[in-house]
Amino acid sequence: MTKSLDRKLSEIKANPSSKAFILADAKDADMAFGIRAAGPRDYLSEAGARPAQFSPEIWSREEFGYRNMPEFMDIIRDIVHRGMVDIMLMSASVNERLAINEGLFRNSHVTPAARANDTSDVWAVRHGAYREKPAETFRSASIDHIQCGRVECERDGNEFPGANLGLYSVTFVNNLERDRATLQAFKEFREEAEKKGFRYFLEVFDPNVPSGVDPEKLGEFINDNIVRSLAGVTDAGRPLFLKIVYHGPRFMEELAQYDPNLVVGILGGSAGTTYDAFKLIHDARKYGARVALFGRKINNAEHQIAFIQFLNLITEQAISPEEAVYAYHGVLEKLNIKPKRPLEDDLVITNPAMNYQGRRDRVAIPAKPVYTASAGDSASGGQTQTPEKDAAANASEKIKVGAASPLWPRKKDGSPDFEKMSSAQRLSYHRSRLFG
Repeated sequence: MTKSLDRKLSEIKANPSSKAFILADAKDADMAFGIRAAGPRDYLSEAGARPAQFSPEIWSREEFGYRNMPEFMDIIRDIVHRGMVDIMLMSASVNERLAINEGLFRNSHVTPAARANDTSDVWAVRHGAYREKPAETFRSASIDHIQCGRVECERDGNEFPGANLGLYSVTFVNNLERDRATLQAFKEFREEAEKKGFRYFLEVFDPNVPSGVDPEKLGEFINDNIVRSLAGVTDAGRPLFLKIVYHGPRFMEELAQYDPNLVVGILGGSAGTTYDAFKLIHDARKYGARVALFGRKINNAEHQIAFIQFLNLITEQAISPEEAVYAYHGVLEKLNIKPKRPLEDDLVITNPAMNYQGRRDRVAIPAKPVYTASAGDSASGGQTQTPEKDAAANASEKIKVGAASPLWPRKKDGSPDFEKMSSAQRLSYHRSRLFG
């Protein structure tokens, strides 16, 4: 099956003004957080019962508070079966279980990927102090293990049972010796990847220790390091795209316009509020990003399927970030899932990268005009619509398909044919998954 990643990358590179956008779910946190990697257990309803819809079978003991790997992989399977993302990023061990052993991605448009290195600044274990030191290079996974699950891969062209896409990360700390060591390790990885036909995308972290760079100029430091580091790399060794911290409109536009062949993406960072995530992906896309990789923002959501659906709607410009927050809370209410925060608190930006003044201000959502329906209005039953209800209703309207049109194309086996779906049909398909 044609992978949506390859199709979208071709569109973006052929037409810089293309509206194609690549969404990745970063489920590789077991290489960073240990036990906490799978995220908190599913949120409970007000009544204390676990919601029946879209929840995997419960395996873990209640007192631990975090999902275990069987639960975690059930969620990955669900997202891939629904075809809601373009890339599923995993650790090499999860990639082996799902891609190699189960063949989860063989008949899916979703591309499997694995984290190809785990530098010390992602060693986020409880009570650890590793991240307080400048990042050190390290690789747990080999390319062969990612591709085939063995120390030596039997190569037959570029077809592998595992993933043939990896995430490689670098962290520049503005120290000559350390940054030189980082680039040397990156060079060795690139050369090995080129020999083994392995594709990768490049993650560039901000310095994890004080670097001496003015925080307001950090975007310039990162942009220059990216361009300088890749200037000596020919096409055969260049990354498919970048994954970087979003430093605001100016620095995103500066990098995105510099070289049309360099596809820029953003990382999600900490979980934050729902509005943090929705506003981030909206603004990054507006100013030139064409890829988003969200890990904790998805993994810590009350309902991951609904959360991802609204991310897609925002990138397709079918809904605004503000409407999406209202509508997401409407989905939680319908499914009887208690949100982590009240709606008012979930409409707050807490991510400094998204607050251009550097303050933790509450976001002011423009109120919509109050609409009072006539007595004969069957849609509202004559009830006054609040701005919240109006926004949620507008969101629902934007993902409806006319009753006379077919819901969506299907394959011979009855499964949805994503490749033949129009944008409206994709929205209709995912709406049926979310709203029944």
